Amino acid sequence: MKAVLAIPFAFFRLFYQSVYLALGQIWANKVRSILTTTGIVIGVASVTSVIAALTGLKANVLSSFESLGTNKIFIVPRWPREGRFKNASWRVIRFRPQQFDGLRERCPSIDDYTLMAEQGDTIYYGVHDIEDARVYGINPSWHRIENRSVIMGRPFSLMDEENGWQVCLITPKVRDELRMDRNCIGKRIVIGQRSFTVVGVVETRVESSMFGQMGSSEEVFIPFPTAWKLWDPWIYAIASCRKPELSEEAQAELRFFLRQARRLGPGDPDTFRMEVIEEYLKGFNAIAMTTTAIAGGVVGISLLVGGIGIMNIMLVSVSERTREIGLRKAVGAKPSAILFQFLVESVVLCLFGGLIGAGLGQGLTWLIGKIPGASLDKAYIPLWALGLSFGFAAGVGVFFGMFPAVKAARLDPIEALRHE
Repeated sequence: MKAVLAIPFAFFRLFYQSVYLALGQIWANKVRSILTTTGIVIGVASVTSVIAALTGLKANVLSSFESLGTNKIFIVPRWPREGRFKNASWRVIRFRPQQFDGLRERCPSIDDYTLMAEQGDTIYYGVHDIEDARVYGINPSWHRIENRSVIMGRPFSLMDEENGWQVCLITPKVRDELRMDRNCIGKRIVIGQRSFTVVGVVETRVESSMFGQMGSSEEVFIPFPTAWKLWDPWIYAIASCRKPELSEEAQAELRFFLRQARRLGPGDPDTFRMEVIEEYLKGFNAIAMTTTAIAGGVVGISLLVGGIGIMNIMLVSVSERTREIGLRKAVGAKPSAILFQFLVESVVLCLFGGLIGAGLGQGLTWLIGKIPGASLDKAYIPLWALGLSFGFAAGVGVFFGMFPAVKAARLDPIEALRHE
C-alpha cells in the first residue's frame, strides 16, 4: 500500500520542484522571459478579445431575436412557382378570414393567432396631422402575441369586433404628435376620410438595439373586421406556438390546416409561406459558431509563432545549463526527470505569457465595449475561451518544449561536465 501511495507523492514532489525551478529561471531572466513570451501574450490577448467581441455581438443579436419573439410564426400568402395557381389572381391567392376558422381547435401546438391588415394613411386631429402613419387591423389576441398591453383605456371588445365599429387604439407618440390631451380616451381622430373614436393607448414597441427601429412608432390600431370591411385588404397572420420547442410541430399542423382550408389538392404546391424567428436564430447560431472558430483559428496562429520563440529560448537555456544538467545526471538524476523539468519550464513560461495575455485581453474587451455604435456593449470573455487559450498555450509549451527537453535528457553527463 505504501509503495502505491509513494508513486503519486514522488510525482507531485518532482512536479513541485520543477515548477519552483522554472519560476526561478523566469525570475532570474525577467527581461528575456517577457520578450520570449510576447508572441504568447499577443496570441492569447487576440484570441480572447476576438472571441469576446463575437460573443458580445451574438448576445446582442440573440436578445434582438428574443424581443421579436422566438415562438412566433408569420403566415403570408404567396404565388407558387408552378401548378395551377402560378398565375392566379391576387384575390384567389390572398387569405380570407374564414379560412382561419377553427385553427386553434385543429392545431394543438398553436397557442393563439391574430389576423393582420395594414396600410399607410394620414391621421388628423383638429389642425394637426401625421402623414404615412401605419394603421393596423388586429384581433384582441394581438396584445398577448406581441406582448404589448393597453396602458390607458381598454382593448377592443367582442362588440367592437362583431359590429365592426370604428374605434381605434393609438401609441403615445401618435397622441403627442397630434397634440392630444394625455387622457385622450373618447376623442375622435380621422384616419384617411373616416372618423374613429380613441378607446385606448398601446405601449410603445420595444426597439431592438441590433435591428434599429423596426417600423414606425406612429401606429394606430383598429379592429380587424373593421379593416376588412373598409379596406378589402391583403392580409396575413401571426401565430404563437405554446413553446419555442414545438415550432416544427406547429408549422406542420398549420400547413395541413391551411391546405385543407384553401382546398389544395395533393399535387398542388402551397399558396402560402411560413416564416419562423426560431429558424433564423438557428441559422445565426451556426454562422456565429463557424465565424468564432475561423477567427479564433486565424488569430491563434500568433500562438504558434510565439511557440517558436519558446523553443528557441529553451534551446538557449539547455546550452547555458549544460554543466548543470551534467551535474544532475552525475548525482543520479534520470533522463525522464531532466525531460520533465524542461517540459514544465516550457509550459510554465507559456502559461506565464498566457496570464499576461488574458489580462490584456480583458482590457481590450473593455475598450471594445466602449466603441460607440458598435453594439458590442455585451462583449465579455467566456470561461471556455480562457480555458481554450490557456490549454492551447500549455499545448504550445509541451509541443515546442519537447525538442529542447529531449536534447537535455540525452546529454552525456561526462561531456556535459566538460562543457565550458
